Amino acid sequence: MNSVGEDCSELKRTYDSCFNRWFAEKFLKGKIEEDSDCKEIFTSYQSCVKKALKSQNISLDEVEKDVLGTAEENQPPPKD
Repeated sequence: MNSVGEDCSELKRTYDSCFNRWFAEKFLKGKIEEDSDCKEIFTSYQSCVKKALKSQNISLDEVEKDVLGTAEENQPPPKD
């Protein structure tokens, strides 16, 4: 699956690969430690996604809004 921003897709693939390797080679073998191998890649990818959201006029506040377990959870989307 591609990223929300076309410019971010390669970073997403790189991070996904790094994470999957860490998960299989360390986490599943009981080496439960921070995913520090992939942290720098994730930070770059996250930054790219935030820029892409902004360029598409998608509010990061709206994306990060917690609605699970609230009255807003089962509400239809607002009409524009």
